Amino acid sequence: MVGLLLVFSAVVVRGADACKATAKAASKACVAGAKSDYALALGKCANIADPVAQKACQDQAKTDLQDALGECKDQTDARLAVCDRLGTATYEPSIVPSNFVATINNPFLPLVPGTTFVYISPSESNVVFVTHNTKVIFGVTCVEVHDTVFTGGVLTEDTLDWYAQDKDGNVWYFGENTHELEDGLITTIDGTFLAGVNGDKPGIIMKAQPAIGDFYRQEFSLANAEDNAEVVSLTNSVTVASGTYTNCLKTLETSPLEPDAMENKYYATDVGNVLVIDLVTGDRTELVQVIGP
Repeated sequence: MVGLLLVFSAVVVRGADACKATAKAASKACVAGAKSDYALALGKCANIADPVAQKACQDQAKTDLQDALGECKDQTDARLAVCDRLGTATYEPSIVPSNFVATINNPFLPLVPGTTFVYISPSESNVVFVTHNTKVIFGVTCVEVHDTVFTGGVLTEDTLDWYAQDKDGNVWYFGENTHELEDGLITTIDGTFLAGVNGDKPGIIMKAQPAIGDFYRQEFSLANAEDNAEVVSLTNSVTVASGTYTNCLKTLETSPLEPDAMENKYYATDVGNVLVIDLVTGDRTELVQVIGP
């Protein structure tokens, strides 16, 4: 396991808590952004001639400011909770290209080019296609996965994800290019990141030897993409549209960017993700079919 230890090596700055310093810096940026949005809103209100409508606009701007500041606090509290789990070290995974392999065959997340996974939830359908394309990120050749979401048969999200597996069997997440769409037009690219660009860093999407209690970053793009995962079970049985699976890996996934959002994900051996349960709404996203390769 020497290679694994090297991959997770980090530098601790004497007398400093890098994790909490990061959380505090992000908090300051969030507050500044909220105040900036408030100032712009007041500028728009100033151009409303009707005094009653102008006052209503100003009141709404104040309410929006308070909501935004509350969200900043919630995000900060969530980041500090992550720090309590991960410690004080800088998050600086050592990525050595020669430590990665061409094939992603982790039992809980095999990504074989040419394979299509089809998922259904109460409101959406989701098609995940492992392409034959690759992309070099941070010097590592990554497998490209095309993830599309359809609502009412209409494309509403279109994403390219990039993964690579190290020699120990850990599957890393190196970035994504995501678009949310409405009426065929892109409405946001929030969440898009690329390891090695603008301080963004890869994370572990699936560990080689997951153990109950493992807690780790899946991605790190501050204030943009900060998903974390915890292994909570290795023995779950799951029944979904595509069949019944035993001894599934169950994770709890959270993000400081959405402190109230929580998901359980279930992974079956030699298949991958078979079920996602939104713990807020109760919605289930089930694997319906695996096609190919």
